[in-house]
Amino acid sequence: MDIIARISQMLETNGTGLYGGEAVTQTQHALQCAALAEADGASAELITASLLHDVGHVLDPEFEAALEQGQDLVHEDLGESFLTDWFGDGVTQPVKLHVAAKRYLCAIDSSYFARLSDASVLTLKLQGGPMSQAQVAEFEANPHHRDAVRLRIWDDRAKDPDAATPGIAHFMAYAAQCLKTGTQA
Repeated sequence: MDIIARISQMLETNGTGLYGGEAVTQTQHALQCAALAEADGASAELITASLLHDVGHVLDPEFEAALEQGQDLVHEDLGESFLTDWFGDGVTQPVKLHVAAKRYLCAIDSSYFARLSDASVLTLKLQGGPMSQAQVAEFEANPHHRDAVRLRIWDDRAKDPDAATPGIAHFMAYAAQCLKTGTQA
């Protein structure tokens, strides 16, 4: 099975449960995040990263159960590791950094924490809380930090149970454009 079909299937099957205490499924969340990126004029790579930022959740059907038990399975690292074979840094690094971006925004913007959903506040604790000043400086030195922050903002907004979005195939067309040269769609 090619990677585009494989990811589509994971979103269709493993993404149907409610997402981490939110009122949307993982698939709804992914589609909303990608739709927000698209509406904001993001690149194909960043739209793809937005769609796939939580792919670590759908790699394992038991992921949500572990999260409910207070275990951080570091989905951002799982997602980046999974995607690296097919996508370049423009996709994989915002995926890897989107949790760090939440911690970063909590450290630099005193009003950001108040806008987090209850589920995001809970996971923030598991993920290490707001960054220290040294961590902020290290994050800002990463060439992909701005894209990760943009993705994080869309991620926070992509939790509307009534939002209408294009389907998986629409956004997987962006993913197909972003495949590394020599990889199979």
